[in-house]
Amino acid sequence: MRKGQPTRRGGGDPATRGRTTIADGVVEKIAGLAARDVLGVHALGSGLSRTFGAVRDRVPGGSRSVTRGVKVEVGEVQTALDLEIVVDYGVSISDVARAVRENVVAAVERMTGLEVVEVNIAVSDVKLPEEEEEEPESRLQ
Repeated sequence: MRKGQPTRRGGGDPATRGRTTIADGVVEKIAGLAARDVLGVHALGSGLSRTFGAVRDRVPGGSRSVTRGVKVEVGEVQTALDLEIVVDYGVSISDVARAVRENVVAAVERMTGLEVVEVNIAVSDVKLPEEEEEEPESRLQ
């Protein structure tokens, strides 16, 4: 070896040395936040899951679940998502669903590099203007 010559270790591009895996929960969080950003989406999840979530959110140390209403399957290079949403009364459900799908696909693909093969959206409720938020009384003081 000549003096001044850099020592060569390994071969090939460093980006190809190893494997990256992305947990389902990571994709669920990204999708949940992206879906909530869409105008006309009141909430994610069914009424029952939102009720339980509201109670859990009030428990000290508990945190608001951004993954409520989001289920994903993550493979090595692809992912598929199912979202359950509640829309505001008066919005076009098809327009909101399209916007949610576009926002979720863009966010997940940009942040993870995974190909989103499908985003299934189930609209479980419509939030009427006169309805109050479903906030169960807390048993905690």
